[in-house]
Amino acid sequence: MKIKEGFVLRRVMGKAVVIAAGNAGETFHGMIKLNDTAADVWQWLSEGCDIAQIVQKITEKYDVSAEKATADVHTLLDKLRAEGIVE
Repeated sequence: MKIKEGFVLRRVMGKAVVIAAGNAGETFHGMIKLNDTAADVWQWLSEGCDIAQIVQKITEKYDVSAEKATADVHTLLDKLRAEGIVE
C-alpha cells in the first residue's frame, strides 16, 4: 500500500489535511481532514511501512489493542483507496 504521487499532507491552522498537488489536482478536488492518528498512519505510509508495521506503531504510541488498530487502519485505507489517494 502506498500513497499515490501528487497527494501531500499539510498542516493548516494546526490540522492535518491531505490535498492534491500537480496532476493529481486534475481529478481530485478538495481536501481530506485527518485526525492525529490518521496523520501518523499517513506519515508511516510515506516512510514505506506496511500495515503490520503501522499497527505495531499505533499500539506502541496509543492505548489500543492490535485488533482495534488493525480494523481502524483498514477502515482508513479503504476510505483513502475509495478517494483514489492510495494504491
